[in-house]
Amino acid sequence: MTWYLICAILAVGLWAVIALPNLIRKIVGLSMMNTAVILFFVYQGSLDSTSPPIVTDGSVDPSLVADPLPQALMLTAIVVGICIVAVALVIAYKLYERFQTLDVRELERMIWKAEPDEPK
Repeated sequence: MTWYLICAILAVGLWAVIALPNLIRKIVGLSMMNTAVILFFVYQGSLDSTSPPIVTDGSVDPSLVADPLPQALMLTAIVVGICIVAVALVIAYKLYERFQTLDVRELERMIWKAEPDEPK
């Protein structure tokens, strides 16, 4: 069941990035894909273990403890994903300020139609 949920989130995010013309929706789709990848790694890291990676005494068998490396890497991935979404939202805002639209097709048409400034 968890695999289906992760695959569904990844598929909806990929569909949003490819098919939707609105920049904000594309950014949300990118964030969904990032979340799906993080869920995949955390889920994969917890399949073979029965206890968290906190060992206070020697009573826990090390083979039954979850590997803390994927969890640490995913914390880093969460921070990087948030930063990418923040920068993408700022770029989308600046594009909206200049062109008054967030439709990718209209933005492309306006950018290619604009003539470059000639040097004096």
